[in-house]
Amino acid sequence: MTSPAKAARIEELMQKAQSSLKATKWFEAERLAQRALEMAHSAGDFGRMRKIVLPLQEARRQRMQLAATLKGVRVKQLSEPLEEDHKVAPGLHMLQPPLVGADARRVRLSALQREVPALILCREPTTQLGLIPIVAIGLLTVRARIDPPDKLNAPSKEWFLWALEQVGDAAIGMIDTGMDAVRQVDTAMCLLDAIPEHEQLHTTLGSLCEQAEMEMRDSAPKDDGLGTSTPARQGSKG
Repeated sequence: MTSPAKAARIEELMQKAQSSLKATKWFEAERLAQRALEMAHSAGDFGRMRKIVLPLQEARRQRMQLAATLKGVRVKQLSEPLEEDHKVAPGLHMLQPPLVGADARRVRLSALQREVPALILCREPTTQLGLIPIVAIGLLTVRARIDPPDKLNAPSKEWFLWALEQVGDAAIGMIDTGMDAVRQVDTAMCLLDAIPEHEQLHTTLGSLCEQAEMEMRDSAPKDDGLGTSTPARQGSKG
C-alpha cells in the first residue's frame, strides 16, 4: 500500500502535470507525469498509474505533433559521429550506421532536456531480405524489421512516422500475456522507456494497470468476520 506521504506527493505531481497540460507546457507536463508514473510504479500503486498514463500520453502526443508539423519538416539523416554535447534541431531525425541505438537514445534524452520538439529513430544495416531494422534502446531493446522507404536516402515524413508506429507495435508484441498483470506492467514500463512516442503502448499500459489493480485486490487477505484474515482468490499467474 502506498504510504500517505508518497500518495500525497504523487497526487501533487499529477495535479501539476494537469495544470501544465492546460497551459500547453508539453515538456513540463511530460516530466511531471513521468515522475508521478515512476513513483506510483515503485509503490505498486496501479490505480494511480492508470490515472497518470492519460495526461502523460497527451503530453507526448502534443510534443510529437510539434516535431512532425514544423513548416517544411523533412527527415534529416545523421551518420557522422556525434559530439558529446550534440544539439539536435527540431524535426525528424534518422540515425544510421555507424551510429547505433545508444546514440539515438542519448540524442532523444538531450532533446527532451532542452525542450526541443524532435523525434529520433535509429536504423541498422539493411538485412539480406531487404528489410530495415529500426531499433530503440531503453531498459529493454526493441527492434522492428520493416520495408524500406521508396527512396532509401530520402525517407519521407510519412514513412518515418509509420516506422515509429512499427517499433511501438513490436514493443507491444514483446509483452508476455501469459504472465500475471503485475509483471506485464513491469515489462510495459521498460518498453515505454525505450519507445515513449507510441500512443497505443500507453493505452496498453493503462489497461494492464487496471488488470493489475484487480489482481492485487483479489489476492489481498480478507477478514473472515472472526477477527482473522483469510487469503482471497489468487490472481492469474503465468
